[in-house]
Amino acid sequence: MNIAIQCFATLSRFTPPDSASFAVSPGETAGQLAARLGIPPEDLKLVFVNGVHVELDAPLQDGDRVGLFPAIGGG
Repeated sequence: MNIAIQCFATLSRFTPPDSASFAVSPGETAGQLAARLGIPPEDLKLVFVNGVHVELDAPLQDGDRVGLFPAIGGG
């Protein structure tokens, strides 16, 4: 099964070359995906799947659109 991945801001360096159609295993979670991409857990703040905020244990489905966001500071 394939998903689309978009890594934002400081996480953009983890975007895989095949991000528009990235292969995942059935039952793979958002957290497992982030680990497979090499994103340190402390750098990942928000995960969205199909525009909805999810937890890291959310299982991914074929065709999902995943957005990975770091903590963003401001002032």
